[in-house]
Amino acid sequence: MVPEQPPKVITRHREGEIHAYVVGPGAFGALEPAAVFRPRAGDEVVESVVRPDLERVVYATPNGVVCLTRAGDPVWASAFEPHCDVRHGHRTGVALSLDGRTVWVYRPDVMAGRGRADRWVVYDADTGEVLADRELETVGHGGCHSVHPVDGSVYLSIGEGQDGSVVLRGAIGADGVPQCVAYPWPDRCLIDLAPGGQQFMTVDHGQEDVAFHHHPGGEVLFTLSADAFGYDPEDTCVEWSGGYLTPDTAVVTLGGEREDEEEWFRHHLVDVRTGTPAGEISLDANHPYDGVPLGDGSWLTGAPEGAPVRRSRTAGVS
Repeated sequence: MVPEQPPKVITRHREGEIHAYVVGPGAFGALEPAAVFRPRAGDEVVESVVRPDLERVVYATPNGVVCLTRAGDPVWASAFEPHCDVRHGHRTGVALSLDGRTVWVYRPDVMAGRGRADRWVVYDADTGEVLADRELETVGHGGCHSVHPVDGSVYLSIGEGQDGSVVLRGAIGADGVPQCVAYPWPDRCLIDLAPGGQQFMTVDHGQEDVAFHHHPGGEVLFTLSADAFGYDPEDTCVEWSGGYLTPDTAVVTLGGEREDEEEWFRHHLVDVRTGTPAGEISLDANHPYDGVPLGDGSWLTGAPEGAPVRRSRTAGVS
């Protein structure tokens, strides 16, 4: 049984502001922002998270992390030293823990020219106190966080360009000290965690297959390549997108290039109970990375004006 989760809060960055959207029951179609935050003057926001009560935002810039109230008042800030003037090739990542008590920040310090190692830093969400600062054995361009919906552990998938991808999992121990473990794969990208938390989905860095793993150990439950969906694996790749549409169904994105060099993509369903393909689905997505499943039977796509659109096969939005 999937535990009941609070409404998801997502953010989008528009015209210098951070727009927070609540993805709750009955919220379908083009979503309207439930709160709008204005970053400090001069801050270049690369990623942001908003508390479920919509009263605080935490955002990352290339050179730090900042927490503000809804009114724009500063709560705390942490600057990365030394200051980086490199504009491209690195992206800071930020996540809020399930209980809202900690903020997890990935620092791609090597590519930013700040040091010989990347860092994963855990902050107290209320005070900005550093609770843990772990040196990583990665040289990443960016990192994507996923928060486990049941036990609150935090997954981090770090992309190292042509060198592959590393997946880590962090958790707050019984003694209150953050702990971190690395999975033994240098070449798998984390895509999504199951809504019930019992498993997670990865795609091969070379885009040859999709795999489903047991949480937390990472044991492979089953793997599917393009031929399982009826495509020639020689000219079809598994995109680094998709996710869990429901607790029992995942979306896998296949793509490639036709003879006329026109690119194509399709979304396919997988029954994760049996490990078998379960037909095709249209997400009305504009590109392979546009459709984002939410685990409750709905998914998000973008819109030309920047607002997210929530769709579902059963809600009349298609």
